[in-house]
Amino acid sequence: MTRLEGKVAIVTGGAQGIGEGIVRRLAAEGAKVTVADLNGQKAEEVAASLRAEQRQAIAVTVDVAERAQVRAMIAKTVEAFGQLDVMFNNAGFNKPIGFLDADEENFNAIMRVNGLAVFIGMQEAAKQMIAQGQGGKIINTASIAGRQGYPEFAPYCASKAAVISLTQAGARELGKHGITVNCFAPGVVRTPLWVGLEQDMIAKGVIKEMGEFMESFSAGILLGRVSDPSDLTGMATFLASSDSDYMTGQCLVCDGGMVLI
Repeated sequence: MTRLEGKVAIVTGGAQGIGEGIVRRLAAEGAKVTVADLNGQKAEEVAASLRAEQRQAIAVTVDVAERAQVRAMIAKTVEAFGQLDVMFNNAGFNKPIGFLDADEENFNAIMRVNGLAVFIGMQEAAKQMIAQGQGGKIINTASIAGRQGYPEFAPYCASKAAVISLTQAGARELGKHGITVNCFAPGVVRTPLWVGLEQDMIAKGVIKEMGEFMESFSAGILLGRVSDPSDLTGMATFLASSDSDYMTGQCLVCDGGMVLI
């Protein structure tokens, strides 16, 4: 039997990058999965590919910062699969602007998705899990940027620090209900988000060509390479499974040895 047989999981931002990697690993471990994403077409493509592999998967289009849409996403999941056991609040984005040039619009847009939406996702998933009375797992995607500040994207760093604090607060509140709350902090991951980040930096004249910032930013990784989403899926499965039942309020760093704290 696989580790997540019979479990139901939602992964936000599940249509690409880290989220897609998590979705596919959870499904391979036996979970029934909801691929939730702002890009509904991509979400459905991922879900359809999983169904073609005889996995159980649905797609939901959702703006994770809109509470009504998050509630509807959870309701659709429960309607399809009968329950909710695991919630991955993974959706996020970055729009790099230099420290002195970042403004309220940039800060608020990033914090809305990376901070507020995680809080809403935690709250609404917890309400469903409490109603079920069987505990559950809430897992949030943080970042090494939540542990150290970088001037190229200070609002993003603030948003990921917020994820870590929300994780701790949620763990303190929800432990009495048998719900664990943890987060994980990736480092430099080769995903569409990073590609977009470098494209923005080229447009602003910060770098000259693709790959330049990734190469310089990741020069100190002890394992000598940037990561792919597949490097994170084992840890994600651990947090979603019974193997982590006695862990809560923690932030697991998986960055190849880039930030040592």
